[in-house]
Amino acid sequence: MKRIPKSVFFIVAILILLFSYTSVFGVTYYVGDNKETVIKGMSDIRWGTDIRGGVEATFEPADNYNATDAQLDSAKSIIETRMVSTGITDYELYADYNTDRIIVRFPWKEDEKDFDVESAINEISSTALLTFRPGQEAEQTVVGSDGEPVKKVPKGETKNTVLMDGSSVKEAKAGINNDSSSNSASQYAVYLKLTDKGAKTFADITEKYTSQVVSIWMDDIMLSAPTIQEKISGANAQITGNFTAEEATSLANKINAGALPFQLQTASYGSVSASLGENSLQAMAIAGVIALIVIAIFMICMYRLPGIIAVIALLGQMGITVAAMSGYFPVFNSFTMTLPGIAGLILSIGMGVDANVITSERIMEEMRGGRTLDGALDRGTKSSLSAIIDGNMTIVIVAIILLLVFGPFNVLSFIFGQSTTGTIYAFGYTLLVGVIANFIMGVGLSRVMLRAVAGYKFARHKWLFGGVKDGE
Repeated sequence: MKRIPKSVFFIVAILILLFSYTSVFGVTYYVGDNKETVIKGMSDIRWGTDIRGGVEATFEPADNYNATDAQLDSAKSIIETRMVSTGITDYELYADYNTDRIIVRFPWKEDEKDFDVESAINEISSTALLTFRPGQEAEQTVVGSDGEPVKKVPKGETKNTVLMDGSSVKEAKAGINNDSSSNSASQYAVYLKLTDKGAKTFADITEKYTSQVVSIWMDDIMLSAPTIQEKISGANAQITGNFTAEEATSLANKINAGALPFQLQTASYGSVSASLGENSLQAMAIAGVIALIVIAIFMICMYRLPGIIAVIALLGQMGITVAAMSGYFPVFNSFTMTLPGIAGLILSIGMGVDANVITSERIMEEMRGGRTLDGALDRGTKSSLSAIIDGNMTIVIVAIILLLVFGPFNVLSFIFGQSTTGTIYAFGYTLLVGVIANFIMGVGLSRVMLRAVAGYKFARHKWLFGGVKDGE
């Protein structure tokens, strides 16, 4: 068995416990009466409408504008872009084409105290500005809800130079790229129809920036960064790339949203009461702590030293899952936690317990078969690995399917309805993150700690690993 330095056990254990503590409680300090957050914790999680309530609003075109169905889809797209970019995943959003209305329901912000409905609505409904800018320099890059990088807040020349805005775009449509090879699969593009003034401006831009990137932004979020192939004259242009049909349609809707011929106004709004309430959240938190204590006692009594290590790994797994939701890591947005999301977290913790139980049982079996402690640790950890991977990979596949079907693309929303997307998406997200955390903690670091602690003389007793006492 490959030896690992003994001190690694304490180093890894302390780091896991420190990380778990900071991910749950965060790190803050006060400057006078102002609270400054260094590291976000559970208090920074945005709770879903089922737990904390939220806002419901109906939007309509201002000045009695008679919007087309495509224009309503574009307006709906801009609202969805704003919510997803700010980490709001538990939302209901749909358009009523008969009455030209857009209905949206979303949860309160994580730090909301005044519960000001109008302020909450302004967060997602203010007029968007579509701009074309040189390059693609950005202050930060985060991971979007679809797993792709999203650039936010332009900087440098990209920030200082606006080449064209959305008023120059009459219409954007998704379609098949006519230049695609007949021998290859269909490629999709976004086709732009420009105003007369916009066509002249765009011709000048494409001539100046040939073979360079001109990025497209909505407010402070970059939608696309195509490279100009050649000068484009006339009122028609196209944006090409490795688009799927859904991606091309989404980009076209967002461009149209930034060039809408009307503004949205709020027709009605109100607050939404939580179906469970914060008292239920507190009850679930208490139940979770009790369950964790019971599991810890069971694991330690049954498996002794591996049980202690398993508890440390479970705390680390829980820490990673909470960190992925709270915005602990700056590269990831905070996530909206719903009741199904909590269910996904609990299920992933159960998978973590299962992984540690399988490993501990295999080690005990090897020791009962007469192997030495080192031999039992080596064979037990190796023989349990395939079973753990098989069990966890099936959960990963299910979680990914849930994210794809009920995520921003709404692949099957025509069957299940768009109002279900945010709720089911939260379940798939926490389930996937929890299983990944289990691989890191329950499969990776827990085995490192096991092999490291076995180097100490006090731990060289089979009884501490669930075997019989030495000499029996």
